[in-house]
Amino acid sequence: MIFETHAHYDDEAYDDDRDALLASMQENGIGWIVNVGASLKSTMASIKLAEKYPFVYAAAGVHPSETAELNEDNFAELRAQCLHKKVVAVGEIGLDYYWDEPSQETQRLWFARQLELARAVKKPVIIHSRDAAQDTYEMLKAHRAEEIGGVIHCFSYSAEMAQAYVKMGFYIGVGGVVTFKNGRKLKEVVEAVPIERIVLETDSPYLAPEPNRGRRNSSLHIPYIAQRIAEIKGISYEEVVSETEQNARQMYRIGT
Repeated sequence: MIFETHAHYDDEAYDDDRDALLASMQENGIGWIVNVGASLKSTMASIKLAEKYPFVYAAAGVHPSETAELNEDNFAELRAQCLHKKVVAVGEIGLDYYWDEPSQETQRLWFARQLELARAVKKPVIIHSRDAAQDTYEMLKAHRAEEIGGVIHCFSYSAEMAQAYVKMGFYIGVGGVVTFKNGRKLKEVVEAVPIERIVLETDSPYLAPEPNRGRRNSSLHIPYIAQRIAEIKGISYEEVVSETEQNARQMYRIGT
C-alpha cells in the first residue's frame, strides 16, 4: 500500500467532496496519509481529520509564511497539539524567502523554536525550504537536527544538497515535480539518493503530476510519481511502493 507522507485535505479545494475522496483512498491503494499543518488553524483541522479517519495521521506546525501569527500564548497551544496521539511530526516548518513577509528574522526565530519543540516532544520534523538553501541547512546543523530526524519536503535543491541531508539522517520528499519535463533537478536528486531515503508525497492540492499538471492534486495521483521514480532508478514500481512505505513508517514511527 502507498504511504502518502504530505497532503493538505483541510484545504478549501476539497470542501465539496472531502469525505467522498478520503473514503475512496484505501480501495485505490492509498494505505496511509499524513495531513500536514501549515498554520494554527490548519493544524487543528488536520488533527480533526486524523481523529475521523483511522488511516489519516496529522502533523502540527506553522509554515514559515504563517509565522507572524505566532506568539508565546499560541505557541503553548501548538505544543499541546504536538502531544496528540495521532500527531506524528512537527511541520511543516522552515524558511521561505520567496516572499518579503514575514521577515527572515521572524521566520528564523520560529523555525528555531519549532525545531526545539520537536526535540522536546520527540517527533520528527517536516521541513519546508524555498529560496533559502544555505540558511535552512545551517540552522538544521546548528540545532543538531540529525538527532531529531525528518524529511525535506518537496525537495527543490541540488543532488549534492540532497546527499548532505541524507548524511544528516533526513529523508527526501519526492512529489509531482519529478514527472515534469522541466523537473530535471529533482530527477537528478532521485538518481543520486538511495531509495531507502526517499518518501512519496503529493502536497495536495498542489503540484499534480503529469498528466494532471495544473489540476487539483490528490493522493490518488501518487502512482504516477512512483512509476517515474521506478524508471529513473531502474527498479520495479512495486519495489518503490514497498520501500517508500517502509521509509515513511520508520520516519513517522508508525507501526515499527
